[in-house]
Amino acid sequence: MHGQQFDPADISDQRIDELTRQGERVLAWLETAQPDLDQIVGAGEAAQGQVKATADVNGRVLGIGYGPRVTRMGSRELSEETLSAVRAACADAQRQTHELMRAAMPDFDPVEASEQFERLLANWT
Repeated sequence: MHGQQFDPADISDQRIDELTRQGERVLAWLETAQPDLDQIVGAGEAAQGQVKATADVNGRVLGIGYGPRVTRMGSRELSEETLSAVRAACADAQRQTHELMRAAMPDFDPVEASEQFERLLANWT
């Protein structure tokens, strides 16, 4: 899948078979990699390190911490900075997941696969 152009309007039986095999490989990898995935904790921060968050691979927030200077922030700013830290933590968890996938399946690019899937869905709606 890596480096190949994907045109949803021009899908051959051979291409469908290839995508099916890749999907099966990813599913098989997910089953064996679950313990490793469960260990991933993404970390993010905002407001010059005054707001910190951690999240798992499913985007579940595991923790939020605040430094002493957050008391100077208004509630709106604090909520925005908290969301920013959470987004950064989720992005970090996703990055770590992609690194695991690339290490296990060097010819598979999860970012590219996701983009292709989004294009395919956009053409079906």
